[in-house]
Amino acid sequence: METMYLTHPSCKLHEMGSWHPECPQRLDAITDQLLANGLMPFLTEQDAPPATREAILRVHGAKYLDSLYAQSPQEGYAQIDPDTLMNPHTMEAALHAAGSGIAAVDAIMQGQAANAFCAVRPPGHHARPNQAMGFCFLNNIAIAARHALEVHGLSRVAIIDFDVHHGNGTEDAFAGDERVLMCSFFQHPFYPNSGTTDPAVNMVNVPVPAYTGGDVVRALVNDVWLPRLHAHAPEFIFISAGFDAHREDDMAQMGLVEADYRWMTEQVMEIADRYAQGRIVSMLEGGYDLSALGRSVVAHLRALTKL
Repeated sequence: METMYLTHPSCKLHEMGSWHPECPQRLDAITDQLLANGLMPFLTEQDAPPATREAILRVHGAKYLDSLYAQSPQEGYAQIDPDTLMNPHTMEAALHAAGSGIAAVDAIMQGQAANAFCAVRPPGHHARPNQAMGFCFLNNIAIAARHALEVHGLSRVAIIDFDVHHGNGTEDAFAGDERVLMCSFFQHPFYPNSGTTDPAVNMVNVPVPAYTGGDVVRALVNDVWLPRLHAHAPEFIFISAGFDAHREDDMAQMGLVEADYRWMTEQVMEIADRYAQGRIVSMLEGGYDLSALGRSVVAHLRALTKL
């Protein structure tokens, strides 16, 4: 079985202004690098379907979802917070981004793919159950994880978040849910200034200072994440794959390189192979230096495809 690669044309139509770093060109940069490195033949491409209202409401409140539709503009932009805006295509893109994870879970559970990467935007891990923020509207990874638990009847899943920013929305969705173990590191102090005050026992939050390099991250994965993952024995693993901790990404000040992303992915795959029949769904979050983003996704997918 191959790695499934899900995306949708609407994900390139959502944009928040020419000044905004979370731009459609991010997906072009990924595609360009995958083509240049000869990886596309090893991926099973599929258009992401839209998420259903039922699937979204497993994570988000109905009033919140309705408010997104109500704020969706016919033209121009609707400002949700200082750096999060909607254009006329945002809701369609958000629905397909959330739907990609659901489709990936279904395909993997049905034996149609070994694992999956969802090249979608807008990202999701800052979206709280009742609040859009941080470029995010629907929490894609949380919706996919809840689908695996509620629809496929799994007992334990894990969420790995290696974005440079804390996935506060995902934590809000699952804090205290013993079925879900969430492991993350994030630059601190830094946006969204969360994740450090009395996290729930199922949240493995590792704040790290600016200028942290790959050696420190690899040590914390070995010493902190992996023991908890082995103890949890997840039946499915989800990755919030943000690549903005790369040393070339000026959105933050961390020092990872492509080899670190491949190494982290390989460690997660070992856990998945041992406990979860290899089942992994990875979903794009951050990553704003276009060259570094494309190269890092190649490294991530080389690991997922075992090339």
